Amino acid sequence: MSKRHPSQFDLFLEPVFPTRAAAVQIDMSRFRAKLKRAMAQAIRECQHDRPMIAARMAQYLGLPNLSKTTLDAYTAESKEGHDISLLRFKAFVKATGATWLWDMIVSEDGLIMLEGDEARLAEIARLQQEQRELASELRALRAVPVNIKRRGTK
Repeated sequence: MSKRHPSQFDLFLEPVFPTRAAAVQIDMSRFRAKLKRAMAQAIRECQHDRPMIAARMAQYLGLPNLSKTTLDAYTAESKEGHDISLLRFKAFVKATGATWLWDMIVSEDGLIMLEGDEARLAEIARLQQEQRELASELRALRAVPVNIKRRGTK
C-alpha cells in the first residue's frame, strides 16, 4: 500500500466530526418524516421489541403504561398529528439506546453532538488554535527590533 501525499484528499474518507451549516429554512414536513424514519430505524436496530420499548419508555416517564400503538403512531409517517414530545423522545432514546438520534435532531441547525470524552477533543483543538495565534503574535513582535535606552549612563 502506498502512502498518500499530505495534500492529496481521500474521496471516500468521511470525517468523524463533520462541519455543518445551519439550514436557512425549516421544512417541518420533511423533518417530521425524517424523524419518524430515524425512530423506526432505531426500533429495528434495538435489541428489544416494540412492546418492551413502550414499557421501558413508560417506566422512564413514570407512567403506568404506554401502548405499542402510541409508539407505532410516533414512527408512522402517515400519522402527522402524532408527534412525539421532547420528554417522550428522551425516554425513547433511552429505551432504544439510539443516542445517535440526538445528533440527527440537531444536525439541521449546524450542530453536532459530542459524546462523553469527545468534548475534550474540541477543547484541545481550541487551545491548540489559541496557541498558534499567540505564537504568531510573538513572531510578529520579535520581528521588530527593540530599541533599549540605557538609563543612568552617559
